[in-house]
Amino acid sequence: MSECHEWFWDLISELNGTTVLYLTLTVALLLLLIATVCDFRTREIPNWISVAIALVAIVASSAGWLGIGFPLIIAGGALGFLVGYSLFRFAQLGGGDAKLIAALGLLVGPVGLLIVLFGMAIAGGILSLIAIWRNQKDYAYVPAIAAGFVWYLGLVSQI
Repeated sequence: MSECHEWFWDLISELNGTTVLYLTLTVALLLLLIATVCDFRTREIPNWISVAIALVAIVASSAGWLGIGFPLIIAGGALGFLVGYSLFRFAQLGGGDAKLIAALGLLVGPVGLLIVLFGMAIAGGILSLIAIWRNQKDYAYVPAIAAGFVWYLGLVSQI
C-alpha cells in the first residue's frame, strides 16, 4: 500500500464514531443542498445525487458509522421507495423527489425516515401555502425534503 493510502486509513481510524457520523450526514446535507439548487433552477434533480446519497449510506453502514445495521438501511430504503413511489404515482411528486426519499431512507433507516417525512410534510405544507399565495401551480419540493432532513438532524443531535 502506498504512503498516501496508509496516511488516509490512519486518519480515518483515528476519527471516533460520532465524528464520522457527522461527516457522513454533512455530505448528505450538502448533496441535498445541490439538489435544492438544481430543483429551483430546472425542476429536475440529477440522478447522481440520489445515487451518491445511497452509496454514502451503504458505505457508512458497512463501516459501522451510522449506528444502524445493514438490514435497517435496506428496510429504510424499501420504505423510502414505497413512500416515494406512492407520492410519485398518486400525488404528482416528481420522480427525482421520489428517488431522493428512497436514498434518504437508506441513510437514516425506517424510523429516521418517518422523522424526515414528518418534517418534510410540514415544510411541504408551508411551501404549498406560499405557492397558492403566489398563484403558482408548480414549485420545487426538494427544499421540503431537505428541511425534513434538517429536522431529523436536529432531533437526532438531541438524543
